[in-house]
Amino acid sequence: MAAALAAPRRAAARPRATRVVSLTPCLDVIVVHLADRSQVAALSHYSRDALSSNIARLARSFPVTYESAEEVVALDPDLVLTGLHPSLPTRNALRRLGVAAEAFAVPETVAASLAQVSQIAALLGQEARGAALVRRIEDALERAKPPAGARPLSALVFQSDGFASAPGTLMDEMMRRTGFVNAAARYGLRRTSNVPLELLIADPPDVLLAGRAKPGAPTWADRVLAHPALARASRRMRRADFPSRLMFCGGPVLIETAARLARIRRDLTETAA
Repeated sequence: MAAALAAPRRAAARPRATRVVSLTPCLDVIVVHLADRSQVAALSHYSRDALSSNIARLARSFPVTYESAEEVVALDPDLVLTGLHPSLPTRNALRRLGVAAEAFAVPETVAASLAQVSQIAALLGQEARGAALVRRIEDALERAKPPAGARPLSALVFQSDGFASAPGTLMDEMMRRTGFVNAAARYGLRRTSNVPLELLIADPPDVLLAGRAKPGAPTWADRVLAHPALARASRRMRRADFPSRLMFCGGPVLIETAARLARIRRDLTETAA
């Protein structure tokens, strides 16, 4: 009896979430890869946007919310997954109402992204699926490695309004892993922001990983993607299609991101040979 009393008490395991609401697109994609369909009470409305979401078609078959506390509470979730920065009023309201919520930072490294997958899998009670997804991502990264001794190509992710990925981001690491050097630093970027077209044209990288303008009449922000100056620089800079939906999220999105970057590098190398 004394030995039993002296033994350390183990914290009770958190029960498996059965009604989950996700409030950000990057968490949405992890949830739909790991959860049983019956576990998903709702995704974010962003998940249905084909330009920014990697699961847009699938997401149309799930309920969505617009991040209001009223919508979330009405769904009676036992777990809400959200980011650290958006939905602050909603997160505060959920906390006051006693709704269980987990807030996740945007991962800035592959390692942090894989850890996030494992953490969400544990919350969902889907550890085996989480481990399998981590292995799939690691295998995709291994397949996307450039050949030994290959010269890195300078590249810039260039989206609407000249938005580019800075050094030290998850996208920056994905570029390095697939044989590119992020040219953002030479334009003065220290955080993800906009690169002026004039700087890009004056000192172009080997390849521009360019986004797509929205369908229909282009916005002012999209016009930079079709600026004539980019076409005139084509003799010094190759251009490759790189959708913005691959720029921000980790988790399962890294599989497609790695494959796209590896294919771009391979096509450029074969064309130059």
